Amino acid sequence: MPRTFTKRYRRGQPGSPRLEALSLAWLGAVPDGARTVQVKTVADSHLELEYLPTVTPAEGAAEALGRALAHTHAAGAAHHGAAPPGWDGPGGIGLAPLSFVSQSDLTWGRFYAAERVLPYALAAERVGALPPDGIGVLETLAKRLAAGKFDAPQPGLLAADAAARLHGDLWTGNVVWTDPLGGGGRPWTGACLIDPAAHGGHAETDLAMLALFGLFGLTNLIDAYNEVSPLAEGWRERIGLHQLFPLLVHAALFGGSYGQRAVDRAREYL
Repeated sequence: MPRTFTKRYRRGQPGSPRLEALSLAWLGAVPDGARTVQVKTVADSHLELEYLPTVTPAEGAAEALGRALAHTHAAGAAHHGAAPPGWDGPGGIGLAPLSFVSQSDLTWGRFYAAERVLPYALAAERVGALPPDGIGVLETLAKRLAAGKFDAPQPGLLAADAAARLHGDLWTGNVVWTDPLGGGGRPWTGACLIDPAAHGGHAETDLAMLALFGLFGLTNLIDAYNEVSPLAEGWRERIGLHQLFPLLVHAALFGGSYGQRAVDRAREYL
């Protein structure tokens, strides 16, 4: 019998095994897209997943993942903040709650300000993780976001004002370099994505999260992505803006220096 891995959910943990299974299926359904871990069974308290043996990334692996991720993003979502199809409850990112929205006419800036910056800024303030002037800085930036100051087109494969299909928690720990022969007939990438917080958003958010915590071959990955689906002008200058979301989530959960880093990033856009 093939080896499997059991991922257990704590009582009261945001999200659910069923949501995670739907998210993995939604991300993994894209032709030429990124491979996601295969779900074997879904229960109320856990998921049984395929076991992923880890390997050293092979030459060309980062480029292959960049091309695949471009196709995943370009498959799109119903709108900014949309949940994976088939889900109508709240979500989670790690041990933090994650909102989905049903409103289909939100611009990216309005969505990002109201659903990804302000809630976690306030949560971080409640646990004392922000510097004294931090909430004011973040609230000022949120107003600029909502006004559309930083709205930018999606990468070239996706309509400029559409929503991308995001992994949503794409840090290096959720990219598993694994058996290059796996993938159920998909183009080889040597990588498999796990633990999503999938939703509709801007493709630059996933790429910015990869940059925040580092990834093997990231420059090559982005170059390959850009060849398949050209990034909009100024994307490098927006990296810090998209990193606010994961930094604030980490500040709310873990405190430490994450709150100061988020505020420092926010100041760059005032």
